[in-house]
Amino acid sequence: MKKLIGILSVVFLMIPFGTTFAQEHSGGDGLIYVHSAKAIGKGYLNTYFNSRFFGKLGGAGLRVATYWDVQGAFAINYGLTDRLELQLFPVLYQDTNRGGTGYNIPDDFFLKLKIGSLGDPESPFRFGIIASTRIPTGKTHNIVYESYSAGTIEAGFTGLMSYFKDVGYPEDNYSFHANLGYIFHNDAGNKLTDSPNDTVSAKSISTELTYGFGLRYPFDKWDITFEFNGNAFLQKPPVTAFSRENYFYFTPGVRYKVLRWLNIDFAADLRMTPDKDETKYEFGIGRLPMQLPSTWPDWRINLAVQVFILPVSLRQESERDILMKKAASRRELFEQIVRQQKETEAAEKELERIKKERRKAEKELQNLRELLEGKKKKTEPQKQKPKP
Repeated sequence: MKKLIGILSVVFLMIPFGTTFAQEHSGGDGLIYVHSAKAIGKGYLNTYFNSRFFGKLGGAGLRVATYWDVQGAFAINYGLTDRLELQLFPVLYQDTNRGGTGYNIPDDFFLKLKIGSLGDPESPFRFGIIASTRIPTGKTHNIVYESYSAGTIEAGFTGLMSYFKDVGYPEDNYSFHANLGYIFHNDAGNKLTDSPNDTVSAKSISTELTYGFGLRYPFDKWDITFEFNGNAFLQKPPVTAFSRENYFYFTPGVRYKVLRWLNIDFAADLRMTPDKDETKYEFGIGRLPMQLPSTWPDWRINLAVQVFILPVSLRQESERDILMKKAASRRELFEQIVRQQKETEAAEKELERIKKERRKAEKELQNLRELLEGKKKKTEPQKQKPKP
């Protein structure tokens, strides 16, 4: 059985996976975009303040200007139980490059519920799932350079898998994380632009797969991360939609562990897919200057700060206390493994006893059969009549 689980896990590793809502920061115990399958734990509370930006000169003559795509948000992750985690993810600021102001304050609100830390405690693999929803609190949607949204309530879910080299101390050795997500955009019948010449609306509901996988390699004060994430539309949005093209990004990054309760992340998104524009502009939709990418940004910079708020002991404990807690958690893991081994040994002993009883019963049955056959042979000559 363990061999089968191992084979299935390796197959699982070979499949590309991804985040629920494309290009949204993971927060919690994950990487920049890719979620970890491990829950943060009961009573733990942390916040993740993040910003990402892209900017480039565009236009000609007196109309030359820098076009920005800036987003500012923060995530709040709380451990309801050891395996159940809640995330609130409001986007506070988002450039739109449309309308009177050219930005949303606030933008949309994301709500996520995660079931994680599933799997055999002896195994380095952990599994989980996230259910998510996007609530359209922003004024403008269908934003260039950002994930597609028609301004409706969206839903999605994500399958999670993580591999930890060190089961007892997962943060002290490298880990691999993979996600596979599905998004239901709920946009049928929606018009995506304010142009009076635009008569196009979504004829069917747009759906999308998102995927991602990444590696974290820790050092004493620094972590190095490598991530890949992308999407694949199952049902593409209308032709008036920006960002209706599939994307694939490579995101290398570093984490500086300032204190036990404070981390700083820096990462760069590098687009690996070609700049192939699939938006139709004959309906009065404004086209970007030719100097700018027409689909997704060529690059983006991510900056983030993670603060662990609860438990308060994280900011008060000494190194000795931390090591003692790690040793205690390690002991609990060993005790659980020993209990499982004892239960297995007891089951094996019971099975062996049943086998012995079965062999004994079979032997007694054989002896009884032989005894009956012997008696039958002795009585047969007496029943035969003498010949005349």
